[in-house]
Amino acid sequence: MRYIAGTTEFQIEEPTIVTLGKFDGRHRGHQKLLGTMKELKKSTGYATAIFTFSIAPAALMTGEPQTVITTNLERRNNMEKTGIDYLVEYPFSQDMRHMGPDEFVRKILVGYMAARVIVVGPDCSFGYKGAGDARLLRELSGELGYELYVIEKEKDDLRDISSTYIREELDAGNVEKANELLGEPYAIHGTVVHGNHIGGRILGFPTANIIPPPIKRLPKFGVYVSRVLVDGVSYCGVTNIGRKPTIQGENPVGVETYLFGLDESLYGKNIEVQLLKFCRGEKKFASLEELKEAIARDKAFAQEYFRK
Repeated sequence: MRYIAGTTEFQIEEPTIVTLGKFDGRHRGHQKLLGTMKELKKSTGYATAIFTFSIAPAALMTGEPQTVITTNLERRNNMEKTGIDYLVEYPFSQDMRHMGPDEFVRKILVGYMAARVIVVGPDCSFGYKGAGDARLLRELSGELGYELYVIEKEKDDLRDISSTYIREELDAGNVEKANELLGEPYAIHGTVVHGNHIGGRILGFPTANIIPPPIKRLPKFGVYVSRVLVDGVSYCGVTNIGRKPTIQGENPVGVETYLFGLDESLYGKNIEVQLLKFCRGEKKFASLEELKEAIARDKAFAQEYFRK
């Protein structure tokens, strides 16, 4: 996959099948769009390309930070696994913010992106104040020489599957429902760092700690059954997400995982933690001994989950 980021000056030199959007979470609705693109690639021979922004436009326009289900790095890795040929993360500059929808289609999609086919959902929006939509794309298709495919949204019962819906489920700790909507496990990627060594030295449970970036949307703080990928190998685990209120001192929000059957040091390794089931909420225990007993129960809960 060719990854284009940090520049407003680029040119794709081959005809493409293009879609556009935030692609936060690569949920089942996104996968439906991407699947359509892959089928069209088989019939046309065109490369597949995604246009997105390096930062959510709403975050810059409102000045309010917005968390994301997948960070830019995670999105990049996801799209590479999907087999997309081009991923463009365009800077959201003032020029882009004020670009009219007609100019956006002509200059960006048909020009820089070399679109010969455009695939969107019915609620797509682009251009100044989001004024561009599927209707405009249809109107311009004949003049600009591209085919347009508008793909109906994927639904969960009567509700559209969306990143907003998934965030709601994560906030409630409903990772099983979030995973159903995503079509894959919600995951946190990161490099293992040194923690406070309470796990191995005092509690007898050696753990792997990662500190996700502030922009990462984390689920409800608590303990989860997890699956952890290390160097391409999958391990069963138990993961705590939160601030470790029982441990004295200032504890940053972290993701701490005990991996069943792995005793080697993971410091400096990049791992992927997939959350599978909520076990319990975050709690401040009266003593480390109580915490140790709770962790033992968490491990037993996870072991029972994996035995099913």
